[in-house]
Amino acid sequence: MSVLNRCKGKSLILILLFIFNICASFKMIYALSLLSGIETFIRLLIIIIIVLMFIGFSFTYLKYLVKRKSKYFKLIPITLIYTFILFTGSKYILKTYNTIDNLSSSSTIYSSSLISLVENKSYKLENIGNGKIGIISDYTSIDGNEIPKEVIEKENIKNKIVEYDDYLTLIDALYDKKIDYAFVPTSYVNNLKSIDEEKYESLDEDTKIIYTKEKIIKQEVNKKNIVKEPFSILIMGVDSDEESLKNSAFNGDALMLLTFNPNTLTTTILSIPRDSYVPISCFKDKAKNKITHAAIYGEDCMISTIEELVDIKIDYYVKINFKGVVNIIDALGGVEVDVPYSFCEQNSSRKWGKNTIYVEEGLQKLNGEQALALSRNRKNNTSKCSSKWTKGYRSDFVRGENQQLVLRATLNKLKEIKSLDTISDLLDKVSNSMETNMSTEQILSLYNIGKDILVKSSDAKLEDLVGFRRLHLSGYDARIYDERTGLNLYNYVLYDGSIKDVKKAMKINLNEEKATLIKEFSFDIDEDYKEVVIGKGEYETTKLPSFVGKTESEAKSLAKKLNLDVTIKYIEKDSGEDGTVLYQNYNKGTDLVSVTELILTVVKVDTNSNIEEDNNSNNKEIEEKVEESSDSKSENEDIDIDDITGIEGLE
Repeated sequence: MSVLNRCKGKSLILILLFIFNICASFKMIYALSLLSGIETFIRLLIIIIIVLMFIGFSFTYLKYLVKRKSKYFKLIPITLIYTFILFTGSKYILKTYNTIDNLSSSSTIYSSSLISLVENKSYKLENIGNGKIGIISDYTSIDGNEIPKEVIEKENIKNKIVEYDDYLTLIDALYDKKIDYAFVPTSYVNNLKSIDEEKYESLDEDTKIIYTKEKIIKQEVNKKNIVKEPFSILIMGVDSDEESLKNSAFNGDALMLLTFNPNTLTTTILSIPRDSYVPISCFKDKAKNKITHAAIYGEDCMISTIEELVDIKIDYYVKINFKGVVNIIDALGGVEVDVPYSFCEQNSSRKWGKNTIYVEEGLQKLNGEQALALSRNRKNNTSKCSSKWTKGYRSDFVRGENQQLVLRATLNKLKEIKSLDTISDLLDKVSNSMETNMSTEQILSLYNIGKDILVKSSDAKLEDLVGFRRLHLSGYDARIYDERTGLNLYNYVLYDGSIKDVKKAMKINLNEEKATLIKEFSFDIDEDYKEVVIGKGEYETTKLPSFVGKTESEAKSLAKKLNLDVTIKYIEKDSGEDGTVLYQNYNKGTDLVSVTELILTVVKVDTNSNIEEDNNSNNKEIEEKVEESSDSKSENEDIDIDDITGIEGLE
């Protein structure tokens, strides 16, 4: 009986070892199969080894089981160690794959909310009464028009619907109580604050959300082979107090467009100023406005606006949460940056006071909060900090350059990673803070590009190997009337020549145009090398001439040659040359790009009215002088009428 029990026990143990082995082997083979395109030969070799090992273990189990050898217990530690290695390896591979898979998004979640002022007593959709509801008129707007109409139809809402061309006028109408409710993106507070933080400072306190509905929209995935084909990618900042991207506001303040050529390892990088005055693709008639105003309409509007601006197809986008950037850089152990100036900035939660971030000028290692502060700084913040931290020029361009500094430093730091724990921690942070429309397979294929770079890198910096080419959009400052706000707002008008040069550089890197051969090159060993920034420099532009003094017909003819819409306004004057231009609403020298409608004020002289007015004026003047003379002379003294008037030939 004891022998039989021992045989049963041995058989059970061998069967369990076989099950452990087969489970571990198949799990590892499955995990390796997911990593398509990565070290294909090595993966295939490992799979073959695993299969052979499984066959070998299986025959050994069978041999001990059939021949009933007593030394079967030697298989126990060997099998356990082997299966532990397979289970652990497959666990890390699957975790990495799932994290990367979470980064890839084949769909976009749109969220629309019905809001009202806080004083409104309604808190539920069913008790909103008969109040007017405002929505966006653009039927292509998913969260401003499509979702609201679906809610209105599904909930059988009979309230009066008022349509507006944009969210700014929609919110203004809510404040002015022209409407009682408004459908807006759920992230409307951060969206609008990114456009005008002062105007919408108390928006979250003044309004409340009554109802929210989400909708998932499938996206078409670009199936480019990014290992062999050049591609473009737009990096967009997402502003949120949370680390998750869900319901976070895409921020038009952080826009970097990159093109990458995997064959030459050349990258162009362009920071797009938030105040760039460009046609907004989702505005009515593609009206021009600050590019940051496209942000409130989501990444689709922003992407199409940039595509039309630079005339290239944006293959992929990456959304990065500002809050998550802090954790990512901290997971890397900080990044080394040569800070251009000392500054102070609010922290990632937009708080000052004891939370203020201070960073000194010079080469140093920055932690996550410091790196984010550098990426966001564009003002001196003189009201928040002492003079030590407020010196030097700051602007939206400076902020774009700072963002590029942090990006380069981060890429260089990634090259130094050697610990699996660091990689695991970094992937955890990235999965919550980043999203892209690249497929999982495309993201995995970046491994091959990274491997190629590392093989060639040795001790060189990654930015030198990749060949970063900085691009710049040049322009000039202008105040342009904004119909939505009724104000003359600051805008940055881009030079056509600068846009043209930037376009060409990107198209060349994307193999859409051929590079022009530079025939001359000068070099002086005594002079420091200066990087040539494409798009930066002096550009000629067509300026508005002076119309003042020209006749109405001359002015209209000139405006027609300049392709300008002109409106004539007449003003009656007592004197002047009849039919000549007296004023123009745009100053001489204004770039024609920013002239929307030219208004000319033309003199209209009424001759009959002038004669009558002149006679009345002269008669009055005579009477006044007569009275003054009468008071100053004796009653018996004669008065000479010519002396009084000082006018000869007056009848």
